[in-house]
Amino acid sequence: MKKFTTLFFIVFVSLNINAQSFQTVFEKSDGKQSATYFECIAFYKKLAAVNSIITIKNFGLTDAGYPLELVLVSSDKSFNPQQWQQKLVVLVNNGIHPGEPDGIDASMLLIRDIATKKIALPYNIVLAIIPVYNIGGSLNRTAFSRVNQNGPEAYGFRGNAQNLDLNRDFIKCDSKNAKAFTTIFHWLNPDIFIDNHVSDGADYQHTMTMLTTQHNKLGGEVGKYLHDVFEPSLYKSMQQKKWMMCPYVNFEMGNPDKGWDAFYDAPRYSSGYAALFQTIAFVPETHMLKPFADRVKSTYAFMQSVIEEGSKQATTIKQKRKESINAVKQQTSFAVQWKVDSSKIDTINFMGYETGKKISDVTGMNRLFYDHNKPFTKPVKFYNYFIGTKVVTKPKAYIIPQGWWAVIDLLKLNNVHLQQLKNDSVIEVTAYHIDNYKTSQRAYEKHYTHSDVAVSTNQQKIKFLKGDYIIYTGQNADRFLVETLELEAYDSYFVWNFFDAVLQQKEGYSNYRWEDVAGVYLQQHPELKEKLEAKKKADTSFANNANAQLDFIYKNSPYYEPAHLRYPVYRLN
Repeated sequence: MKKFTTLFFIVFVSLNINAQSFQTVFEKSDGKQSATYFECIAFYKKLAAVNSIITIKNFGLTDAGYPLELVLVSSDKSFNPQQWQQKLVVLVNNGIHPGEPDGIDASMLLIRDIATKKIALPYNIVLAIIPVYNIGGSLNRTAFSRVNQNGPEAYGFRGNAQNLDLNRDFIKCDSKNAKAFTTIFHWLNPDIFIDNHVSDGADYQHTMTMLTTQHNKLGGEVGKYLHDVFEPSLYKSMQQKKWMMCPYVNFEMGNPDKGWDAFYDAPRYSSGYAALFQTIAFVPETHMLKPFADRVKSTYAFMQSVIEEGSKQATTIKQKRKESINAVKQQTSFAVQWKVDSSKIDTINFMGYETGKKISDVTGMNRLFYDHNKPFTKPVKFYNYFIGTKVVTKPKAYIIPQGWWAVIDLLKLNNVHLQQLKNDSVIEVTAYHIDNYKTSQRAYEKHYTHSDVAVSTNQQKIKFLKGDYIIYTGQNADRFLVETLELEAYDSYFVWNFFDAVLQQKEGYSNYRWEDVAGVYLQQHPELKEKLEAKKKADTSFANNANAQLDFIYKNSPYYEPAHLRYPVYRLN
């Protein structure tokens, strides 16, 4: 009996030592501090060294010069995505905005608790976690950049090593981080994606709010199931865990009485990007003014709820997603711009605070304040239905000349299947002409984006060269293709300046020389002279502008370069 007692004591003590050795910075500081990048990675490496259900893989360098790590947790110790087809794959991203570190610390706690069997990872769930996505921003650590936020004591900065906001980089991929993420995303092919954040904006009682992939934009069976079944189950689960969650709060100046629109998660954002591949995505947004400890705990609870409910519904989610992926291959038209459908309304219970006015100690004038002595709970309108405002028809194929390699490289990175022409070929295609567009006057994430694009189309026979790319639709990436290659799409590659070279005319003329050539050309082409005279009669300012008339003749002659304003992505219908 004494020998057994001694053995039990040794095992008990060793288990406690083991638990102590995996305490996180968050725990050691009583919820006041967040792990640094190096502390976080060292923690996972130490954990993986003694737990065979955990492994760590690197996926290329980030802008900061450090690799993007991926922590994988699989109860059957299998780490090959090809073997996970019957399991639900959940990908978690942390620290995209390192000043919002809740997910970094919550994920460390979650994986530690799974590894030490405090909580179970269901057999049908595979968990993949990016410990710190924006490594450069994480290394830029201060206590001042998030003035609206209540802790932790120090944290990273929103901009990465290029000062890019990585939550605007999922389509344009200006960062090495985004390229590494894209590789991870398609290697995993996740069923559910979680991107942990902290909010800004109004004050209210909720610690956790949630931005969900907009179900109409996600579309298909998986979009319906998300809205009708899976998302409500997460709200119920969080309520049972004593975290009263509400949708991401999206109103101004503290007045929720009119309700608010669901966030428009365009493809530039993480959840909008995931939707292009029929992946359900959530962006948990803890409330900035709540204590850091509570924010971390609620983030932990949310990820735990996704695992629990995902396990219960894994078979259905996998099936609905499979149906949606197959449907996209057959889909003939796609909405590429959206607006809120104000005729449809959901009602949610919102826990807020009454607002008032008082004299500012800073300016001496009236200022807004939230009165925490006057909390309220009341139903508010939530506009969570969107309709397409611009719809395009999917072609049989797109053709892109090989010179546009920056776009081609991104298509390849996103698992688009491309073929190269084996010979020089003249092919009749539909070509877009860019009739009009606006360009932002201020830089936005290293770009001057285009908007209000107007186009016209015409059939042209164009000579393509051996090695140019033809991309047949009817593949898993169809929606991604349409939303990036159709230049009128909200986040198309055209919007992000990938094709700006065609906006500039490369050749021109000297007026005195063109006067002579144009005169001969008009004599040889009386039909153009008739068009010129008709335009002069219809437009007085044109009739009095010699330069405009010369330009009109030039642009209606073979001397004018066909590539100017011709979009170099062609449709084969």
